[in-house]
Amino acid sequence: MTPPATPASAVTTRGPAHTDAPAVIALVGSTATGKSAVSLALAERLDGEVVNADAMQFYRGMDIGTAKLSVEDRRGIPHHQLDTLDVTEDASVAGFQADARADIDAIHAKGRRAIVTGGSGLYVRALLDRFEFPPTDPAVRARLEERAVIEGPGMLHRELAAADPVAAARIPAQNAKRIVRALEVIELTGRPFSSSLPTHEYEIPAVQIGLDLGNEALDPRIDERVDHMWSTGLVDEVRALERRGLRDGVTARRAVGYAETLRHLDGELDADQARDLIKVHTRRLARRQRKWFRPDPRVSWVAGPVDAADVDRAAADVLALAGS
Repeated sequence: MTPPATPASAVTTRGPAHTDAPAVIALVGSTATGKSAVSLALAERLDGEVVNADAMQFYRGMDIGTAKLSVEDRRGIPHHQLDTLDVTEDASVAGFQADARADIDAIHAKGRRAIVTGGSGLYVRALLDRFEFPPTDPAVRARLEERAVIEGPGMLHRELAAADPVAAARIPAQNAKRIVRALEVIELTGRPFSSSLPTHEYEIPAVQIGLDLGNEALDPRIDERVDHMWSTGLVDEVRALERRGLRDGVTARRAVGYAETLRHLDGELDADQARDLIKVHTRRLARRQRKWFRPDPRVSWVAGPVDAADVDRAAADVLALAGS
């Protein structure tokens, strides 16, 4: 069940910087809850422009499998941070932060309203919050990565627990990439990695509204969406991206929908198995996204639209909470 909406008075909308700018409306939540449709309705009502915060929609050509709005479906509303990367490139949180903040400044300079939409929680936090990026050193990281391979991530996790118990409690012992990053930061800065993690403090004025649907409504919608993706050319899309280097892309090739379809093309899964696995993994992704946003006390929640006819109702609920 979707919890009662948080009153607008309970939402902090001002950060320490950019206080003369209108509050960004950030539409967040799980995949398939109707964020794209509602963002269009908001943009039309507010003379707004949309800034994408779905990391997989950064990739050119990853259209069907990410449910990216086509140019025609955008209804003439400018969209930013779509199609910014080739599939061989890694998405960068720091790069996104800089570029998307510049987009927001440009939107507001035109007297229009910025509407951020997406379910990639880390990217939303980096965009809206005070979020600094600790230094990196390729040599240090390579050494730690080699140790993770030889000794196993469990050994490094024990070192992390001794050096920074807070970070160790947040990072699973199997997640070698995050363990290595935490130890790298500790070695380079001499400070706990946990001290560099973002807090719930806005850098730019913002209101975050989460769209939610109960699993009993969301799961069938996910299944229907995957069936539609498969029937409208997901396999052909993946074949085309494969020719453009999809298998060489560390991030893109692992995206839900694309990883399973690559296994289908390799003969590991038949069509039904691949489609069913995409549904399972998409449901898991939706639950992870919900789990990410739920603890943030600044996110107000409304029920996502149950169908196309319900989009205006959802948009009105968002506007009421946003005070717009």
